[in-house]
Amino acid sequence: MAKFKGAIVIDIEKCKGCGLCVEVCPQDVIVLGNNVNAKGYFYADIIKEDCTACENCVMVCPDTVITLYKAKLEV
Repeated sequence: MAKFKGAIVIDIEKCKGCGLCVEVCPQDVIVLGNNVNAKGYFYADIIKEDCTACENCVMVCPDTVITLYKAKLEV
């Protein structure tokens, strides 16, 4: 089975801080941060680079503010 590494980009100005992405991330890469965006929401933030590109966060985000870039790892 192929292994992937992911890079997550979150549009923090559109994020409403619902936390769904935090709940579904199996690697605990995403957290709700301590800062607020221009609309006053605590937005999701990436805290480590262990993303396996599972796409859970992208699929669950109701506002489609998460973009995932994936790269296949050579094994």
